[in-house]
Amino acid sequence: MPRDIGIDVTPPEKECTDQNCPFHGKLSVRGQILEGKVISSKMDKTVVVEREYLRKIGKYERYERRRSTLHAHNPSCIDAREGDTVKIAECRPLSKTKKFVVIERI
Repeated sequence: MPRDIGIDVTPPEKECTDQNCPFHGKLSVRGQILEGKVISSKMDKTVVVEREYLRKIGKYERYERRRSTLHAHNPSCIDAREGDTVKIAECRPLSKTKKFVVIERI
């Protein structure tokens, strides 16, 4: 039985033994919740998520599209692959670049 992480997402059906899993381990999530597309899943237990957003340019009263990439922990119970749209949540720093964890595949 996966534990409740306090966010309205569907918990994964698979079980895992990952300590850094918010559903089956001890990792707590807090802060930002973002959506993006997985562009790389070549690293071990890590995915690269690209998200697009709009930024307003006040002088011209228009918006420009921007994109950024984030590294996120990929628990084995979720197992996101390239091309998947995922929801990621902020957590404590897991490494130098990983500060997010995948909580749902959409």
